[in-house]
Amino acid sequence: MNIKSVFAVLLTVGCMACSEKKNDKLVIGVSMLSMQNEFIQQVADAIEKSGKTAEVEIIIVDAERSSLKQVEQVESFISQQVDAIILNPCEFEASSPAVEKAQQAKIPIVNVNSSTKSKPDAFVGSDDAESAKMAMELIAKHVQGKGNILMIQGYMGQAAQLDRERGAKAVLAKYPDLKLLASQTGEWDRAKSMSLMENWIQSYGNDVQAVFAQNDEMGMGAVQALMDAKIKPKVYVVSIDGIQDARKSVDQGFLNATIIQNAEKQGSESLRLAIALAKKQKISQSTMLIPFEIYMGK
Repeated sequence: MNIKSVFAVLLTVGCMACSEKKNDKLVIGVSMLSMQNEFIQQVADAIEKSGKTAEVEIIIVDAERSSLKQVEQVESFISQQVDAIILNPCEFEASSPAVEKAQQAKIPIVNVNSSTKSKPDAFVGSDDAESAKMAMELIAKHVQGKGNILMIQGYMGQAAQLDRERGAKAVLAKYPDLKLLASQTGEWDRAKSMSLMENWIQSYGNDVQAVFAQNDEMGMGAVQALMDAKIKPKVYVVSIDGIQDARKSVDQGFLNATIIQNAEKQGSESLRLAIALAKKQKISQSTMLIPFEIYMGK
């Protein structure tokens, strides 16, 4: 190799080093449960917005409610050698391998909004059981501790569904005259919950005093079915999340209440912890619970 060739190789290596220095931004991989869900979209937007402020690169992917796809997405993040991962789990158990794989690869992982059986390096969310207790206590107060209730559950097996069911049943146990007529999944989906509510109206008609929907999308579906059947004013409906549509519906007197969950804070705080862990900084708390708020209109 002549002197010119040696110089060319050294120049190329030097430029590569310069390139690496220029692109030394932290890269955070984010796998979200479903970007079709308004609340989940708000969490993702908050992560992206905070990422721009912190000048880190954010890669957001949609698991489309599939825990298998979510595990594959985390495997892809590992192969890309991201600096940290934020996981919005599809399921409590089935998404756990994603956490385990990240930790085996020594990449910090933060769960946001929902939990997994396998413990991540940090968790940011809210106490889902508490939100259900708040919703059910509103219902119990409205019907004066006596009546028939329907519960629309979220995606079965996801932590939020499990915890919100647990919270609701804890309140039901306090009121022996509150009867749970039926409980079924609406998969966090407005259209599916509307169809489910239509079937329940056929089965139970005027025997229903209240509906607890585990999220606003399902609550809105239930409200629409009740309005179409012209029995809405008689049925008290409470749901969880505080999305814009739900708050507007409460203001208009359709949905009776929503339990607000702070999407922006969940997203921004999960990114803050992911960045700190990526930089190997000590974090003051590995579990951050953001309180819920009741919204009953302006």
